[in-house]
Amino acid sequence: MSFPGLDLTGRTAVVIGATSGLGKAIALGLADAGADVVPTGRRANLAAEVAREIEARGRRSLVIAADVSDTSSIQELADTVVERFGKVDILVNAAGRTIRRPTIDVSDDEWDGIMDTNLTGMLRGCRAFGRHMIERRYGRIINIGSLTSVVALYEVAAYGASKAGVAALTKSLAIEWAPHGVCVNAILPGVFRTSLNEGLLDGTERGRELLIRTPMRRFGEPAEVAGAAVFLASEAAGFVTGHLLAVDGGFLASGVNQ
Repeated sequence: MSFPGLDLTGRTAVVIGATSGLGKAIALGLADAGADVVPTGRRANLAAEVAREIEARGRRSLVIAADVSDTSSIQELADTVVERFGKVDILVNAAGRTIRRPTIDVSDDEWDGIMDTNLTGMLRGCRAFGRHMIERRYGRIINIGSLTSVVALYEVAAYGASKAGVAALTKSLAIEWAPHGVCVNAILPGVFRTSLNEGLLDGTERGRELLIRTPMRRFGEPAEVAGAAVFLASEAAGFVTGHLLAVDGGFLASGVNQ
C-alpha cells in the first residue's frame, strides 16, 4: 500500500483572512506544498503582497478582496476563483477579530461584530465554497478555531463563544458533507504571537501565565500551524473529518506544570 503523502500539486486553495498572521502563514505553507493559492481579505493591497509571495514560489494566484461580513462578496470570491482556476479543492477560513474587556462592559455591537466575523462569516465561506465542493464530490475545508473553542480565557467571552461555535459548526458540516466527499476539520492554535493578540501577550501577566500553561514553554511559530493545514488539506487526511486538531504545545493536555 502506497502512502498518499502531503503533495498538493494540482490543487487550488482559497485562504480567507490570509493577509496577516496565521492565515498568511497557512497560505504560504499550502503554496510550498504545491498548491495554487488565492489569499484574500478586506484589503486588496495586502492580499496582493501575499499573492506575490505565492507566485514567487512558482504557484498561480489571484488578487481579489473579500469581506466575510458580506454574503455577496464571499459568493463573488467563490465564483471568480472557480471561473479562473476551474475548481477549488481547499478552503481555509482564517478571518478573525477579538477584544479583551469585562463581559459586562461589552456592547451589543461589539458582541455582534465578533460573532459575525468569527462564526457567521465562516459559515458564509463554507456555504459558498461548499456548494461547489459538494457538486464536485471533493473538498477540504479547514476552519481556524482557538483554545477558546474548548476552554475559557479571561475577559474574551465574545471571542470564546464565537470559537466554540466554530467547533460546533465544523462538526455539523463534517457529518452533513462527508457523504459528498468533503472533509471539514478545524485547527485550534495555541498561543501564537500575531497582530491580533500581541498586545495581550507581550510583557503582561497574561502572557506569562499562558507560557506557564504551555508545556513547551514557548509561543508557537506560524509555520507549525501551516504544517497542520497542509496535512488536513492533503490526501493523507482523506479519512479525517469533524476533527479539532490542537496545535498548542500541549496547552490543552496540561494540568499542573510546575
